[in-house]
Amino acid sequence: MKKIAIVIILILTACAAPKECCAQDKKIDFKKIFKFGTVYGAVNGGTSLSDEDAFSVTNGLQTSVVETPYDYSMILGIRKMKQFGYQPKEAFKRGTESSFSDAATIGRWENQFEFLFEAEYKRQQGETYFDQHHFIRYVADDGCGLKNCWNHWIAKVEYLKDGFADIEYFEASERYRYNVNGNLSFNIGIAQRLSEPYGYDPLEEWKLSNGNLHYTFLALEEGYTVEFDGEGGVEYFDPSGNTVATSTEVWEAVVIPTTLADYSEKKRDALANVIQHSWVVGFDYYKYTKKSWLHAWGSLMPLHYSDSKNEFSYYNFNEGQWKDYSFGLIYGHWFNKNIGVFVEGKYNKYWNREWHGFSAGINYRVF
Repeated sequence: MKKIAIVIILILTACAAPKECCAQDKKIDFKKIFKFGTVYGAVNGGTSLSDEDAFSVTNGLQTSVVETPYDYSMILGIRKMKQFGYQPKEAFKRGTESSFSDAATIGRWENQFEFLFEAEYKRQQGETYFDQHHFIRYVADDGCGLKNCWNHWIAKVEYLKDGFADIEYFEASERYRYNVNGNLSFNIGIAQRLSEPYGYDPLEEWKLSNGNLHYTFLALEEGYTVEFDGEGGVEYFDPSGNTVATSTEVWEAVVIPTTLADYSEKKRDALANVIQHSWVVGFDYYKYTKKSWLHAWGSLMPLHYSDSKNEFSYYNFNEGQWKDYSFGLIYGHWFNKNIGVFVEGKYNKYWNREWHGFSAGINYRVF
């Protein structure tokens, strides 16, 4: 995945602006590329779930406290994106801001690179994640003043890893853009995505003809053992020989779910990433005044191609075509100098994964 990403980034960097980058007697102006960019690092933290009392009566009444360690995040990033009119100017970049507009197809800068490289190591509700979001975007416009100029196009390279949403993929897209007017445009093109084989179910091979799962045999294959004492008692051991359950109820309710989760993760990690080619169509709308603004965008991937020889492609798991899509909306309106409303959010559905966020509310300014 890294090699493909590097190659595409180099191609995009070298040829997106041929007048500046590809001439033999000129060099890439890195100072211009990074001008107005912001490098930021931050540490954030806060209280997580409160302590919870847990009770057991297996060997008499026993009480324990389940503690969830505090949440924290360490963020390092660099970004260069021109702000939309509705975005507030911040004194400092903390990395925790909810910038739904980052997902927009088109930025405010034309004929310039916009980019985001951000990595975050965090602990959330006791679970740790190493999330990443990187992208480079170039929106070309030759300024001919017509709707269908040949040099109206968009190129974007993106890598996203979101542990909480359990999604990770690399995507490159190349689109032609048709400007309806100064606010609305449509785009069409192709996208290439590289990801783990979403749709693959490692437990499918362990299902019986009646649909049930032969989970005990799976656990035995994974190294667990079972011993019966001949008097109706039973004891279960993990691959290291440690006792994990002394009853069938605990075995099925506690040990088996963990075993199935570990097995599924192991089998998925053992498979190579799969590349997916898709047609993509989309739109982008942006209009801003100090009193009201609307920013909306969306993309749809209705047709896909995958190597039929790859048995782990989502195309084969899904038995044909499917629709992946993403869209976002940011709306705000001041009815008068005192009261206003806002709605903003984004939604993504790729393969069998969904991730989204939203915010809505009302403001009343007192004078």
